[in-house]
Amino acid sequence: MFTIYYGALRNVMVFGETGRVLSAVVDERKDRRIGTVGVGRPRDPQVDDAILTAARELLAEQGYQKTTITAIARRAQLGTAAIYRRWATKESIIEDAVFGMQDAALPATTSNLREDMQAWTRWFLARVAEPATRAAIPGLLSAYHQEDGAYEQLVRRSEDPARLALAERVRVEFPERSDAEIASTADVAFDILVATTIVRGLTSGLADGDAFCARTADALVLLVTSTGTEISRNRDQPAMRG
Repeated sequence: MFTIYYGALRNVMVFGETGRVLSAVVDERKDRRIGTVGVGRPRDPQVDDAILTAARELLAEQGYQKTTITAIARRAQLGTAAIYRRWATKESIIEDAVFGMQDAALPATTSNLREDMQAWTRWFLARVAEPATRAAIPGLLSAYHQEDGAYEQLVRRSEDPARLALAERVRVEFPERSDAEIASTADVAFDILVATTIVRGLTSGLADGDAFCARTADALVLLVTSTGTEISRNRDQPAMRG
């Protein structure tokens, strides 16, 4: 989404960095997104859905380069003006089409940490392995190099709800830990989860997915469990004197 990630992938993968408060100022004149109130008659949600569905279909069938605004309009049986009233660029449409998480239901929490980590891994892998997402990521990464703030904005929109949810799951499992311990553990676990599923999803899709999810869940449980122990051990050790 996930120590491959902490180097080069950290700044080019779609799902983001650890422990940063991300902010991006969106200029409505350049980038009108879903939920933005524009001048004129109210927007029809069915038109929004038709545009996003058309974008996903074209990405899966024809790839990023051929998913143009004109092609999206033609597939959705709309004029291009209807699209430009909502989005100013192809990249902003594709972001909403493949990474919009407003309505995405995160995995439900159970009493079994390993099962939850496996469910989270499967959930992330399935999203990345979708044909539309696999087609979109390389094109968006290229576009981000030329548009300041686009990467940070996408991270904030797509990552934050899931990152907070994972932190809450760690809190449920280890209620005795401090907020700082929980945040540190959850951030590391989340970044690894996202990095591994992105790499796996882009390169192998869902092939051998069950075994991959099981191995990743085992690693995440070990990380989440041992990190708190290591933090406590280091905290209780006397400071080294020079």
